[in-house]
Amino acid sequence: MIKHISINALLALGITFVIITAGIDLSIGAILGLCGMVAGYLISKGIVLPLFGVAIFPSVWVIVPLVILLGGAIGAVNGFIITRYNVAPFICTLGTMYIIRGAAMLTSNGETFPGLSGNPQLGNTGFEVIGAGTLLGIPYSIWLMFIVAGVIAYIAKKLPFGRHIYAIGDNERAAELSGIKVNNTKVWVYVISGVCAALAGIVVTSQLVASHPATGNAFEMNAIAAVVLGGTSLAGGRGTIGGTLIGAFVIGILADGLVMMGVSEFWQMVIKGIVIIVAVVIDQLQNKLQYKAAVASQKV
Repeated sequence: MIKHISINALLALGITFVIITAGIDLSIGAILGLCGMVAGYLISKGIVLPLFGVAIFPSVWVIVPLVILLGGAIGAVNGFIITRYNVAPFICTLGTMYIIRGAAMLTSNGETFPGLSGNPQLGNTGFEVIGAGTLLGIPYSIWLMFIVAGVIAYIAKKLPFGRHIYAIGDNERAAELSGIKVNNTKVWVYVISGVCAALAGIVVTSQLVASHPATGNAFEMNAIAAVVLGGTSLAGGRGTIGGTLIGAFVIGILADGLVMMGVSEFWQMVIKGIVIIVAVVIDQLQNKLQYKAAVASQKV
């Protein structure tokens, strides 16, 4: 169950900073799918050099960094468009989601790249180990989830960059007047989101030992739900990495638990939606109570 949760957790961890800045990233599911397709293409087809009439098949140690760079580059494009042209994050990432999903389809004309175990003669084997391998009996994907969570939590709590993210989400204008480079920070936030989506894409593709352009469809909804359930405010300025992990576990356990109980897939969607709405309502009520308590204490 935790192995399944780790995929959504990686996406949720990446988008947490975006939501704390009062932004949104709807393209992470599409980035996951495209990165998986690129990894599948490089393993199956290699890098074709028409001028020399040959194809280079890079090793897994080259493919993984390339795919991560691709995810980060797409995130940088999102951040640049949002900050440079003042486009609403919802609209920008909705548009790039369609572009990226279409690019994933064009990679293989909508077909699947199967059997991504590689060829020993080409030196590109070992990709499936990422999804199936274990360390101390624990799958690599779970280790990766906790490592990413630790790094992002360290950034949020210990580095000035983390404090800048919270300041931007709380009051962007005040953060700008205090000397924070708001646009640069926002761009890097979307880069982090893209990198985490790429990591999730690598893990999913490795687990399936195949890549399909529709992989990751609607994954962004579960990631956003996990972040919101974890206590991150969609208005920005508030949220924790630990809360996001808890939210991812709640979503994952709820989904798998309903499947084990034999609940219809249609009812699963209804129940998941109700849980998300109730969590947000409780969060809003808690904020109002805290605000009233603070006002009352000032009067006293």
